Amino acid sequence: MKAIVQRVTGASVTVGEERISSIGRGLCVLLGISVEDTQKDADYIVRKILNLRLFEDENGRAWTKNVMDGELEVLCVSQFTLQCILKGNKPDFHSAMSAEFAQPFYSSILENLRSAYKPELIKDGKFGAYMQVHIQNDGPVTVELTSPPGPTDPKQLSKQEKQQQRKEKTRSKGPSESGREKVAHRSRPDPNASSGAEGDVSSERES
Repeated sequence: MKAIVQRVTGASVTVGEERISSIGRGLCVLLGISVEDTQKDADYIVRKILNLRLFEDENGRAWTKNVMDGELEVLCVSQFTLQCILKGNKPDFHSAMSAEFAQPFYSSILENLRSAYKPELIKDGKFGAYMQVHIQNDGPVTVELTSPPGPTDPKQLSKQEKQQQRKEKTRSKGPSESGREKVAHRSRPDPNASSGAEGDVSSERES
């Protein structure tokens, strides 16, 4: 999943002659859903949108506050063209999720944003419509978000989980026996080393 997050002083969506929605200071988010996206991708994007520190604090320090800290608005606009793949100079959108599935998926993202924040501060365009999006970028500040890729093969997922479990067990047990033996072996004095030869580490430390 991809999102273009812009800090704005104002943004609005118009369809035809009708203004669908508008916000004041806050974030305008263009959201592109791919055919491979899952709820995990949606959760990541929602969390990042709400927690990105793109605003200043009361003392003017930049990059310290997120949109929730200032109780600012968020305008989301569905943007399938973010999933564009160029074939020469022609854009191809086969990697974008089809409208049939993307619409309920996109609606669930909006609901997640509203439930995690304040519903009245989350605004939307009109899914599938030909929209005019007016953005007053503040800064300009623009951040591109891409949800991290993850394995989709169940066998690969299971293998990844087992590897993580082994790592956690290793950390909880501490160094292994073989590891402690290696440390002990390295700490033993070399019987062939001279006690006072030039370059001998122990002699240098004692002098």
